[in-house]
Amino acid sequence: MSADTHAEQVEHDSHGIEIPHATMRDYGIGFVLSVILTAIPFALVMTGALSAPVTAVVIMGFAVVQIIVHMVYFLHMSPKAEGGWTLTSLIFTLIVVVIMLSGSVWVMSNLNANMMPQAHLESQLP
Repeated sequence: MSADTHAEQVEHDSHGIEIPHATMRDYGIGFVLSVILTAIPFALVMTGALSAPVTAVVIMGFAVVQIIVHMVYFLHMSPKAEGGWTLTSLIFTLIVVVIMLSGSVWVMSNLNANMMPQAHLESQLP
């Protein structure tokens, strides 16, 4: 087998931007990895092999890996695709999402701490 049979096929659009195309082998690898990355957390939950907090962390880890598999094998995201703009926009989107989620959690925890009645005040009510 030559090295070219496993290389990603690349076309150019009318503006000279690279359009990556994957082979059936790439889609097959992506599918098998996705099934495995879904089956392992499912088995962990169904068998109760780990404690609840550890299982949650493991599931989140598998979810992150599965997101990466989907982006590489199905969305064809790489630093070379479209001159690097897809990867740049992904990084910007992730930064915005992290800021929004952390800000939301921060605001909700402050509201919970400052707006909820205190337990000692409830015990003094008639």
